[in-house]
Amino acid sequence: MTDKIMKCVIYLRVSTLEQNPANQLSELRKYSEKMGWLIEDVVEDRTSGGKGLEERTGLKKVFDMARQGKYDVLLFWSLDRFSREGSRKTLEYLTVLDSYKVRYHSFTEPYISSLGIFADCIISLLSTLAKQERIRISERTKAGLKVVAERGVKLGRPKTARAVIQKAKELRKQGKSFTEIGKEMGYTRTRAFQLCKCS
Repeated sequence: MTDKIMKCVIYLRVSTLEQNPANQLSELRKYSEKMGWLIEDVVEDRTSGGKGLEERTGLKKVFDMARQGKYDVLLFWSLDRFSREGSRKTLEYLTVLDSYKVRYHSFTEPYISSLGIFADCIISLLSTLAKQERIRISERTKAGLKVVAERGVKLGRPKTARAVIQKAKELRKQGKSFTEIGKEMGYTRTRAFQLCKCS
C-alpha cells in the first residue's frame, strides 16, 4: 500500500509592490518537490501581514480551500509572512487549519510545523504567548482607565438627571402608560419604564 501523495498550497505574502517573491517561490517549489508534495495552488497576497482575513484575499482563499478539503498542507516562507496579527490571531489561524485537517509548515522555521514532533510544543508556546498578550492588553486598558479617572473624567454611562426621572414618575401617577410617557418625553416605552422604576 503506497502512502497518499499530499497536496500542497504555497502561500506568499509581500508588503509592497516593489518586493518580488520569485526567489521565495522558487525555494518553496523546490522544497515541495523534495517532500514529494503535489502543488495544488500558489496563493499570493500583496499587503501588510497585520491586516485581517477579510482584507487579505489570498489568505481568505487559503482558508476557503482548506475548508473545502482541497489540500493537505500549507507551506509558507516564515510565520511573519503568514500572519503579523499577534500571537492570539496566529494561533486562531493555525487552530482553524488543524480543524480542517490541514497541516502547516514554515520553510525558514522548520520547528513551526504540524508535520513533526514539535507540533504540540508550538501550539502550547503560541497559546502561552496569546495568554500573555491578553494579560498585557487588559493591563494597558486598566492603566488607561485609571489615568482618565485621575483626570476627573467620569467613566460609564451618564446618570439620568433627577428632574427627568421625577417627570416620568409624575406622568405615571397621572395614569399614563409607559408608551404615552415615552412619546411625551421623547423616549422608547422601555426607557420610560426604566425611568419610572429608578429610585
